[in-house]
Amino acid sequence: MNDRRTVLSGNEAIARGAYESGVKVAAAYPGTPSTEILESLGAYSGPHVEWSPNEKVALETAMGAAFGGARALAVMKHVGVNVAADPLFTLSYTGLRGGLVLVTADDPEMHSSQNEQDNRHYARFAKVPMLEPSDSQEAKDYTQMAFELSERFDTPVMLRTTTRVSHSKSIVGEAEPAVPPVKPGLVKDPVKLVMLPANARKRHPVVEKRMEDLARFAETFPENRAEWGDKKAGIITSGISYAYAKEVMPEASFLKLGMVYPLPREMIRSFASQVEKLYVVEELDPFIEEQVRAMGLAVEGKSAFPLMGELNPLLVEKGLKNLPPAAREAAAKLPARPPIMCPGCPHRGIFSILNKMKLFVTGDIGCYTLGFLPPLSAIDTCVCMGASIGHAMGLDKALGEEALGKVVAVIGDSTFLHSGITGLLNVVYNRGAVTVIILDNHTTAMTGRQDHPGTGCTLRGEETFEVDLTKLAKALGVKHVKTINPYDLAAVERVIRREARRPEPSVIISRAPCVLSRRERKVSGKPLAVDPDLCAGCRSCLRLGCPAVAWVKEEGINAMGKKRKGRAVIDEFLCNGCTLCAQVCKFGAIKGNDGK
Repeated sequence: MNDRRTVLSGNEAIARGAYESGVKVAAAYPGTPSTEILESLGAYSGPHVEWSPNEKVALETAMGAAFGGARALAVMKHVGVNVAADPLFTLSYTGLRGGLVLVTADDPEMHSSQNEQDNRHYARFAKVPMLEPSDSQEAKDYTQMAFELSERFDTPVMLRTTTRVSHSKSIVGEAEPAVPPVKPGLVKDPVKLVMLPANARKRHPVVEKRMEDLARFAETFPENRAEWGDKKAGIITSGISYAYAKEVMPEASFLKLGMVYPLPREMIRSFASQVEKLYVVEELDPFIEEQVRAMGLAVEGKSAFPLMGELNPLLVEKGLKNLPPAAREAAAKLPARPPIMCPGCPHRGIFSILNKMKLFVTGDIGCYTLGFLPPLSAIDTCVCMGASIGHAMGLDKALGEEALGKVVAVIGDSTFLHSGITGLLNVVYNRGAVTVIILDNHTTAMTGRQDHPGTGCTLRGEETFEVDLTKLAKALGVKHVKTINPYDLAAVERVIRREARRPEPSVIISRAPCVLSRRERKVSGKPLAVDPDLCAGCRSCLRLGCPAVAWVKEEGINAMGKKRKGRAVIDEFLCNGCTLCAQVCKFGAIKGNDGK
């Protein structure tokens, strides 16, 4: 029994499970809801932990460590697995020497994601086993089990969490780290690890045999278990859905699945034969339900529960008991609180100019994607990491001169290093007339200000080589690379107007640190104030969308004799003194608190 007990989030518990498993190498690209796993693991001494440039590199790094016999962890959010899918599918063929666990943190309800995909399908598609914990203790335990299964069956193992499991906290027992059964070292085995067609054809039967073995194992896997209660209702479930269903119908019978692929078919048949009505409670796709139906069993699933979004106890209760979700309806009446850029954010000025110029802006993934929202309303496309440059290239080639001076691509520094470099290389190679604006705030701001190859620091804060974006762009063949201060609106507009009309590739680097940066100097101006006598009530400052600037209804006449129905005010506790509002004010009404 564990002597120490502590309260951990699911992400912290996964990190603890990896540490107690003796993980040697862990690699990730930050992405909500997965980010805290590697940050937490980095607090332990021993394992090598790194922010990789992207998820594909993270998995390939973990693969190399596992090929060498070490236990390795790769961590990413659900869309990151799309990036890492290429090596994942072949890793299923090669197998490995040490254990390898791939954590996929899914995001039902899309709290901070561009889609709501269900990554359980990846396990079936890649033919690898998948475990899914329901709480923090299971998150730790399943991580340890995943390493053991990986080594036992010579396979990568996927560990799936969802946002609620990742971020909710519960009590977890702790133990000392174990010594992995495989000693790391170089062992040549090219027939197994070199996937030429001749070798790959030999490995495919191994994969199919392994899945048969895993299917038999699933029948006796202790985390697949029946919990008998009232047999009028039998509920097959897993993950956080188990916690919700258990909360609203504790008297029912449950088949709790810790391994969601492959499924224990005989256990399911036996369970179904002993209950009057069979339900599957699961978030997102009918992944389990469809397989149960394919077995010829009558089951209720998505006919009773939503296909989209997160489940919660009220929705589960409604599906199981047909009761109205009164509390959910009450919650729907709460006022919307959309996300917004921070006061003093260096991206705000860029998007205000792009909006003013009425450009078609191909956007990308980052906190700057908030530039889509009103009043800035300055992003026209956003699909996946690094896609903005390809979108602009496609428009250039499809529209030719019609697009010249009207289209720009916007991408963050971390996203550019993640997967934008190849897009820019393509623009140069295929002679595109594309202008790319790199928003360099010197961090991965969207997920909590993590480091990347352009910051000069590793995950542990150690000093390292810092990529020079200007030199990199020129090395790719871009002749015109300009750096701008995003707080100088006149200069921003002048440079963007010139570069967007250039009939060849160009790069504009908007360089200013994130105002929440842990290391770099923040915007240091004094808080500004609005002179009520000079404010004309034109609302120009409000179009910046800065949360420090508000509107007060107040009829009156300003110093110029003009009537107004209200005026702007600035919250001095929110204002970072970036001066953007002062630059757009045509009446000189916005000044420092000292009146200057």
